[in-house]
Amino acid sequence: MLFFLLMLTTSAFASQILIPMDAETQRNHLKAYGITYWMLDKDVKVQWLLNYRGGSFLLPDSEELRRECKIRGVSFEVISDQKTESILEEISSPAKNMEAVLLEKAPKIAVYSPQDNKPWDDAVTMVLTYAEIPYETIYDEEVLNDALLLFDWLHLHHEDFTGQYGKFYRTYRTTPWYIEDKKQAEALAQRLGYDKVSEEKLAVALKIRDYVVGGGFMFAMCSATDSFDIALAAEGVDIAEPMFDGDPSDANYQKQLNFEKSFAFENFILERSPMVYEFSSIDMTNKRQVPMDVDYFTLMEYSAKWDPVPTMLTQNHTMLVKGFMGQTTAYDPATIKPTVLVMGQSKINGEARYIHGIKGNGFFTFYGGHDPEDYQHMVGDPKTELELHPTSPGYRLILNNVLFPAAKKQKQKT
Repeated sequence: MLFFLLMLTTSAFASQILIPMDAETQRNHLKAYGITYWMLDKDVKVQWLLNYRGGSFLLPDSEELRRECKIRGVSFEVISDQKTESILEEISSPAKNMEAVLLEKAPKIAVYSPQDNKPWDDAVTMVLTYAEIPYETIYDEEVLNDALLLFDWLHLHHEDFTGQYGKFYRTYRTTPWYIEDKKQAEALAQRLGYDKVSEEKLAVALKIRDYVVGGGFMFAMCSATDSFDIALAAEGVDIAEPMFDGDPSDANYQKQLNFEKSFAFENFILERSPMVYEFSSIDMTNKRQVPMDVDYFTLMEYSAKWDPVPTMLTQNHTMLVKGFMGQTTAYDPATIKPTVLVMGQSKINGEARYIHGIKGNGFFTFYGGHDPEDYQHMVGDPKTELELHPTSPGYRLILNNVLFPAAKKQKQKT
């Protein structure tokens, strides 16, 4: 009888679910984001407790939520009104670097990617699928027809916006997949009314630019980051050699770049040779001397109350994240605009791994590397099984960006 009364008393005060995001108690950090998105999609508001136990989530209690957490393997705690009040009071203290941010609406997500790409070709599509967060795939035709207006968040797949086919020419130009990809890209450009792939890709980049300036949230990884900025800076300038677009590049094209048009990078030097697997001096891949066993980068710490935006984007259960390679692995700090925040940096060689900025009314985040749990992903390698990495700090950074648009826009002060 006493046990029954205790259970009733506990239930009477249990009105909130805390999804902890620390290293000690959360079994599946990645699916925890999916649970949060699922609740937002049901028009349930969620509080993101920045810097509290790794960036925990506070949600209204329900049997449905408890059941879903159990099904997905997400750790949760049922807490009373009194405990909830105590946590929020601690967070609001000026002495604590914490903040409670209200998440209000599930963002509609678009992934910019060719339709025939496999989901495991891209870390973002893999983690969205694993976390059970819905997304739609769009590509050039949809972007040029203003489909971006339907979405709150856009991810750029590992695309080459310069029209140089990923600079794969030296190694893969005779392979069937490269020949077919080039053929399809040229056919698509012509069908959309462009003489060259580079011209069509620039038009897409300009549409994406307008989306961000108008208030969109853009997240890009690997070569989609620097090739996007290069395309914008080279607007109206032919930087592609004949094997890419059928005619010579403009003479002295380096001097014709306009860095005022790019989002994150400036003063970079383009790689002219088609035989070099590199776009420009932005990328640190060929410059770095970092052994794999010490290849980590550190997340910066921000004031949760004064700078909630970068604080949201760096929520994690560790400040030290494993490094990973890609066509564009990391960014040379000398090429990063002073208005851009470096949120993750390798202390060994000073390279920037994770950066964020504002463009017009919107936001962008660039993340170097291909796959946070595949150190050096090669063409044809098997996909990463995220079931083996449910607490991945590197993948958490991607999902921070996914939830970011759910919060009311707040101007960062840093």
